[in-house]
Amino acid sequence: MKEDASTQNQALAGHLLDHYAGRVARTHRPYVLGLSGLQGSGKSTLSRVIKMQAEQRDWPTEILSLDDFYYSRSERETLAHQIHPLLRTRGVPGTHEIELLLSVLAALPNASDKLPVTWPRFDKGRDTRMPPSRWPRVTRPPRLVIVEGWALGLRPQLESALEHPINELERTEDEDGRWRHWVNKQLRGYQPLWRKLDALVVLQAPNWEVVRRWRGDTEKELLARHAPLAMDAKAMARFLSHFERLSRHALATLPVLADSCVEYDTDHHVTGLSHS
Repeated sequence: MKEDASTQNQALAGHLLDHYAGRVARTHRPYVLGLSGLQGSGKSTLSRVIKMQAEQRDWPTEILSLDDFYYSRSERETLAHQIHPLLRTRGVPGTHEIELLLSVLAALPNASDKLPVTWPRFDKGRDTRMPPSRWPRVTRPPRLVIVEGWALGLRPQLESALEHPINELERTEDEDGRWRHWVNKQLRGYQPLWRKLDALVVLQAPNWEVVRRWRGDTEKELLARHAPLAMDAKAMARFLSHFERLSRHALATLPVLADSCVEYDTDHHVTGLSHS
């Protein structure tokens, strides 16, 4: 199965690079390719394969993961005290330092030995940022920048869609809807980043239940390796409840906003690839 997944990613990366090659060639700055996928969809792995193949084409490539721009644990603790306790948990809009990511994108075209560009690395095992000594450091402008993240390209929900809780977490820990309204409002602040994307590729899962299973499988592997902060089934179910609302919203709305949409079946095999 791993060989199948590897072969599939190699073929998919090659197809996407072929499709966008002309646009990359015509752009006199780094071409910014967004890669959006829900938890467990394989976007980080695919990003690495695209980077490897792009560099074989002599396109210097960098990957910016939305996950690396999470606020530190102490900063999220402040959000939890000032706004809502659910903001202790990383992931939802409002828990990323979007302004920093935008500044990195702005700096990359001028990267040099005299003007190196650095950005954070987030340690999910410790649930906070790594020390700056372990951050990436770029000293030449990339030809391609891959920005990958779970909510990439997502637009806010209508206010009316926020009225009713959709799971137990919202019913018991966000009874008045204050958290979900705040998160939805924060998503408006992500739109300037989405507008920086030259193209958006969406990795489309079949449904939320499959996403939950894919993400759970990842966590089981971490538990088996005794990884720090790995979650058992109960903790994982609660963690994913933070994302269910916007994940369902993404499944329903992102395909029509995508420049390219990759469709997967329940076993993570590609069943379709379309370009707008």
